[in-house]
Amino acid sequence: MFKPAEWTHNTNLYEVNIRQYSPEGTFAAFAPHLPRLRNMGVDVLWFMPITPISIEGRQGTLGSYYACSDYTSTNPEFGSVNDFKELVRQAHALGFKVIIDWVANHTGLDHWWTQQHPEYYVRNAQGKFYDKHGWHDVIDLNYYNHQLRAHMIEAMQFWVKECDIDGFRCDMAHLVPLDFWRTARATLDAIKPLFWLAETETISYHEAFDASYTWNWMHQTEKFSKGQINVHGLQQTLDNYRAQFPRAALRLYFTANHDENSWNGTEYEKYGDAALPLAVFSCTWDGLPLIYSGQEMPNKKRLKFFDKDPIAWDGEYALHDFYKVLLELRASNPALRAGDPSVHTARVHTTADDHIFCFSRRKDAHEVLVLLNLSSLDLKFELRNQDIRGQFRNVFNGHALQLPAEKHIELTAWNYLVLEK
Repeated sequence: MFKPAEWTHNTNLYEVNIRQYSPEGTFAAFAPHLPRLRNMGVDVLWFMPITPISIEGRQGTLGSYYACSDYTSTNPEFGSVNDFKELVRQAHALGFKVIIDWVANHTGLDHWWTQQHPEYYVRNAQGKFYDKHGWHDVIDLNYYNHQLRAHMIEAMQFWVKECDIDGFRCDMAHLVPLDFWRTARATLDAIKPLFWLAETETISYHEAFDASYTWNWMHQTEKFSKGQINVHGLQQTLDNYRAQFPRAALRLYFTANHDENSWNGTEYEKYGDAALPLAVFSCTWDGLPLIYSGQEMPNKKRLKFFDKDPIAWDGEYALHDFYKVLLELRASNPALRAGDPSVHTARVHTTADDHIFCFSRRKDAHEVLVLLNLSSLDLKFELRNQDIRGQFRNVFNGHALQLPAEKHIELTAWNYLVLEK
C-alpha cells in the first residue's frame, strides 16, 4: 500500500471550472484569482480536464471536458500548454499544489488513437467502438491491451514532467482495473511524490489511491434535508464508513462539485438551510474538504455543462471569511488531521441528539469540538460527555467558552459552533 505525502493530511481542495470561471474562460483569466484563493486558505487546486474535447459526438456547443481527443495537449478554449505551465508556476509560487482531472476509462469519439491505435478500444458485437454506460460522446478503452496501458502512463508522465503538476483526480477510477493504477502510481511517484484522488467508493482502490469520494454521505445528507432520514441515519452512514474503510484512508467530503451543481442542483437547492452546517462538517470531520468554483460567493445557479455559462461573480465573496476560518483551523490544529489513527474522532452526545450533531476530534492536547444544529428549531441543550472540559475558543468570533462550567449551550436554527483548544 502506498503512503500519502505528509502534506495531504491537513490539506483541502478547490475544484476549478476554467470554462465557467470567467467570461474569457482561460488559464490566464483564472490566474488573478490565485491570491484571493490562497488567502482563503486553499491548498490544492484541482483543474477539471484541460485536454482538447472531441468534435464528433460533441454535446452542446462546447462539449464535455470528459470527452478527450488528445491526452498531451490542452483545450485551445483554455489556452496552450505553455499557458498552463505558467499558471502552475504562479500557483506553486503562492504555495498551492496543482492536480488535474484524468479520464482514463474512455476517450472522445475522435481521439487520435481511434485512427492510429484502434486496438486500444473495446468493440461491441457489431465491431463498433462503444461505451457500455450509454454515454453518447465517449468510447471505452481496452485495458487488456498492455500497449494502451504503457501509452496512458506515458501521457500522465507528460503532465508531471512538463508542467510539474502534483497529482491526479481520476475520473470514475473504479472503471479502470486496479492493477493499472498500482503500476501508474509506482511509475509516476518515481518522478515526484504525487497526490492521488479517486472518484470512487470502491474500498480496494485505496491500495493505489490516497483519497476517495464520499458519495454515499452526500446522498444521505440529501435524504436528510428532504426529511427521509434523521440525524441518527447520518451517524449510521459515518459508522459504516469507519467499519469498512482503512483507518488511514483519506475521504473527500463536499456539498457541491461540477456534477452535482450542473445535474442535481446547487447546495442551496439540495440542502436549503442545511448547506452551511454541512459545509462546516465537510471541513472538520475526519477527511478532506472540497470547495467548488463559486461556493465562496456563494453561487446559487446551476452552471451549464456543455455550453458557456460564466459564474456571475458579484465581487463580494460573502463566504470567503467563513471558509478562511475553517481552512486555517484545519491547517493549524493537529486534531483535524485526516487519516491519522492517532486522532480520536467521536460523536459527543447532547440532550438534543435528535437535532444536534456534535462531535469531538482530539490529538494530544489539541481538541476541536463541532456542534451543528441540523433543525429549524432554536435549541438550548447540554453536553452529556463529562470529559469535554477546559477553555475553548469560538473560532468564528474568538470568544472564550469554559466547559463544562457553561452548562447550557444555545444554537439557533441551522446554526453551528466550532470550538478549539
